[in-house]
Amino acid sequence: MKDEKRVSAAVIKRLPRYYRYLGDLLDTGIARISSKELSVRMGITASQIRQDLNNFGSFGQQGYGYNVESLYKEIGRILGLDRSYSLALIGTGHFGQALVNYPYFSRRGYNFTALFDNDPEIIGKTVGGIIVFDVATLPDYLKIIHVDIAVLTLPGASANNVTNLLSDTGVKGIWNFTGSDLQVPKGMIVENVRLTDSLMTLSYMVNEDEILKRASI
Repeated sequence: MKDEKRVSAAVIKRLPRYYRYLGDLLDTGIARISSKELSVRMGITASQIRQDLNNFGSFGQQGYGYNVESLYKEIGRILGLDRSYSLALIGTGHFGQALVNYPYFSRRGYNFTALFDNDPEIIGKTVGGIIVFDVATLPDYLKIIHVDIAVLTLPGASANNVTNLLSDTGVKGIWNFTGSDLQVPKGMIVENVRLTDSLMTLSYMVNEDEILKRASI
């Protein structure tokens, strides 16, 4: 990284978008692109693109632009896509099973290696070729088998109890779909995914004109 300062969360959240657009460019045979051309495709300013990428080094050349393949690989490295990750799913209901069976994750190096639940009807079943274990065995399992990321798709009321079980197991990150704010030990990182928040944001935008019209009366 260019220096020791922390990169802002807003920049980090734009990196996967850069990665996706550059991948699309590669698929269409485009070898180089300027920040201006990329800005038109992505709908953000060329200045913002240059500022974002400058957090991680110098990638473009004036008068040439960016080498698409090189920048694609470098952003992939920054995102940690040059290695694989083992994932443990806690909460193997319909949504959790859909995540396990989604092929995109394994193609990007995110591999579900363990599944857990507390429902006797689910424990012992096989999902995506993986046996579902009793969540009570989670701490002992993780002491033996290393897992990088825990994926929580269980009811919010149980989320912090499971988080406590994850303490001191070597799990570094939690992908949290529970809707609950988690209390995690120092050194553990949480990425919250709140689907209802996203949907409510969309519903606001769908009704924005009417909302603003009412507010002006």
